[in-house]
Amino acid sequence: MHRRHFVRAVALLTLAATAATTGASGATAESPTPATTRLHDTIDTILADARLGGAQASVVVVDTSTGQTLYDRNGDRRLIPASNTKLMTSTAALGLLGPGHRFTTDVHTSGKRRAGLLTGNLYLRGGGDPTMLAADYDALAAQVAADGVRVVAGNLVADDTRYDHTRLGPDWTWDDEPYYYAAQVSALTVAPDTDYDAGTVIVQAAPAGRAGAPPVVSTTPPTGYVRVDNRAVTVAEGETSISIEREHGGNTVVVTGQIAVGDEPASDWVTVWEPTGYAADVFRAALHRHGVRVIGRTVLGQATPETTHPVARHDSMSLGELMTPFLKLSNNGHAEVLTKEIGRVLSGSGTWAAGMTAISEYVADTGMDTGRLRQRDGSGLSRRNLVPAAEFVDLLNAVRAEPWFETWYAALPIAGQPERFVGGTLRSRMAGTPAAGNVHAKTGSLTGVSGLSGYVTSADGRLLAFAILLNNYLTASVKPLEDQIAVALAGFRADGTSTARLAPPAVPETPRTPEGVECSWVKPITC
Repeated sequence: MHRRHFVRAVALLTLAATAATTGASGATAESPTPATTRLHDTIDTILADARLGGAQASVVVVDTSTGQTLYDRNGDRRLIPASNTKLMTSTAALGLLGPGHRFTTDVHTSGKRRAGLLTGNLYLRGGGDPTMLAADYDALAAQVAADGVRVVAGNLVADDTRYDHTRLGPDWTWDDEPYYYAAQVSALTVAPDTDYDAGTVIVQAAPAGRAGAPPVVSTTPPTGYVRVDNRAVTVAEGETSISIEREHGGNTVVVTGQIAVGDEPASDWVTVWEPTGYAADVFRAALHRHGVRVIGRTVLGQATPETTHPVARHDSMSLGELMTPFLKLSNNGHAEVLTKEIGRVLSGSGTWAAGMTAISEYVADTGMDTGRLRQRDGSGLSRRNLVPAAEFVDLLNAVRAEPWFETWYAALPIAGQPERFVGGTLRSRMAGTPAAGNVHAKTGSLTGVSGLSGYVTSADGRLLAFAILLNNYLTASVKPLEDQIAVALAGFRADGTSTARLAPPAVPETPRTPEGVECSWVKPITC
């Protein structure tokens, strides 16, 4: 018997034994205790809020120690999960690739070497690493120089063939494409900083020293791959209103608006068109800095021949370590790279289709009923993803038996913890409540879609798994309602002496955000 099937069988036997010996604090769903009745009333009241008028809700809460369902509202209803989809992608990645998995980016040479002259090509081979910084490409270039290469007579070949050339998810909306949360996916890419938004560049506009002059525009990392069309102006005074947008189908970034003398620079994360070329440009510049001259042109998308000679290598952080920026900041690009990497490792095909197949098989093995859900991408940006809350809770309950669970649990956002790489997308939520420092959960946000699924320890020490999916609301945000439910769960006691308030003070509604953006932390937008 497969190990996960065995774990599932043991859990079912335990649940059966618990049901047969139900005591004062272990009533079944058919005979709820006063405590569970009170919890039902509390959550029902929260979900009756006018902000959910005409909307849909799927909410399930389970006591993981007994398997008892404490609350179920439309638990079998398929709703759009947004970034709660990452629960499936992240657990499948850890389960199938292992927490020690790393991405390798390396450099190879072909042809003959005479002194410092390489008569063949230089191959930059991408391994899918979404954390490659300009500094990492610089380190690769330094290794090439240290190996004695001074002149490359051939071409610089950027090999991104580990994955296919489908850059965007099949269901992503066209107007998301310029924004950092919908970057193109390539096996060879660049991240501008340690948020690791691969396939993006940070564009900054600083005021000039005098009114009437255009702002000073720069990019991080510096690159000639992106062309800036600077139409903005520096003004003597007034509100800064800089807009930074990439034109569709190319790498021209248009900067418009105004910025006042003495104001702080304005910046934005912008996706690039064709990340493979972006990586090659950054690497070529690094080679030049280290005294390596490439005479030939840059060629994209050719595979590295088996007869080449390795001269440089960079290994990424481990997958276990990657879980922190991935889940804390809800990084869509990481989810999609992991999906293609799963497909490549398991079937030799670095495609969304192969990755989705493997993820589906993994989550089915944990106990999710994949006949009741649909997953179309790794991140949740697709609106064709449909998952019932009960299936998420089954997954949350099952993965507690995995050897990497503690790593994954710690990587989930933690309510009310202000440090970005601790609290993540929950860092500004539920502070000062019993849920703060307690709730570990994945957030999810699209326009009209919100989700919160994870774990909370109740006031009497029970680890509860919960999933909250809310769809089709018209108000700007329903996250305060999710928070109220989580706070109620944190204060729950099986003996009925709950410490949670029914309705925490109302939180002002937040402004509407673009598709795919997690509302509790975004880069240029405050919400």
